[in-house]
Amino acid sequence: MKLDVEVFTVNKRFPLTISYGTTAQTKNILVKMYYDGVEGWGEGSPFSVGNHCQSTELIKDSLLQVAPLLQAFSPSQRLEIESVLANTQIPSSARAALDIAMHDWLGKQVGLPLWQMLGVDRNAIVPTSVTIGINTPEGARVRTRDWLNFADVKVLKVKLGSPDGILADQEMLMAVREEAPTREIFVDANGGWNLDDAILMCNWLFELGIKYVEQPLPRRQEELLSQLKAKTPLPIFVDESCFCCSDIASLAKSVDGVNIKLMKSGGLTEAVRMVKTARALGLQVMFGCYSDSTLANTAASQIAPMADYLDLDSHLNLIDDPFCGADLQQGRILPNNLPGLGVKYSASSA
Repeated sequence: MKLDVEVFTVNKRFPLTISYGTTAQTKNILVKMYYDGVEGWGEGSPFSVGNHCQSTELIKDSLLQVAPLLQAFSPSQRLEIESVLANTQIPSSARAALDIAMHDWLGKQVGLPLWQMLGVDRNAIVPTSVTIGINTPEGARVRTRDWLNFADVKVLKVKLGSPDGILADQEMLMAVREEAPTREIFVDANGGWNLDDAILMCNWLFELGIKYVEQPLPRRQEELLSQLKAKTPLPIFVDESCFCCSDIASLAKSVDGVNIKLMKSGGLTEAVRMVKTARALGLQVMFGCYSDSTLANTAASQIAPMADYLDLDSHLNLIDDPFCGADLQQGRILPNNLPGLGVKYSASSA
């Protein structure tokens, strides 16, 4: 098979601020995979978690490096290709781009949408949350109104872990709640609290009826999660602390769920394994995203029925998304009936 690797730039309508930075623009990677007259598409997007950084340049260079190793394979040989890639240092976002492209190719080859090939029920897809980044209370109110005016939003995810402390977090959350009193609210601290603040905040959030908290403590402080869990009834999900299947077992007794992202896991193949591992250990499952376009989020939507919660909203905040694919319907990201991922160039990009 033959690979083409392209860089494309996407800009956010509203810059997103979380506990460790603000993002307004990213340069993502498009992989086009050619074999037997069929073209599969995949996306790799950069992300940073603490000292772990997967830049656009690293993703692109890694893909160009492994492309010659894959020439003798068919995209249908996913597990063999996975074995080859395991012997390289290719980052997970690059593996995700390849794995997504292989799945897209396979669906197009047989003429079926991927969700149908996987045997999942689109009707089981839950509404996706949309994200309110760290802001002033008034800024959070405005952002909440923007989302509510943009679409039929059912769920809000509020980013906390403000550098100004937990009082600022509380004031911001109450502003969002007052602006959207009928919407369900989830909270993500992105590792922005210490243990004492996390205990206080989790109990406060539980009293407010918040459904769960995501990544309350920083990555590499997983040993403190059991202490937090013992002192709050609020369900705890991990994101930055959990990349792949091998991370789940050690976390299972300290958390209630895991946030699976294609860029962390290395694609759909490992994401499905992670779902099965989490379920076997009694954990709930969320699917999330980074600064992904419609291409990657449509890929995630193919397995969305496997999740309890969804946070696949990054493409909804782009002003120049080059792709169209899964649709937002009644707050849910629904894949279409086209073969493979069902992703095409948007009219403005054609």
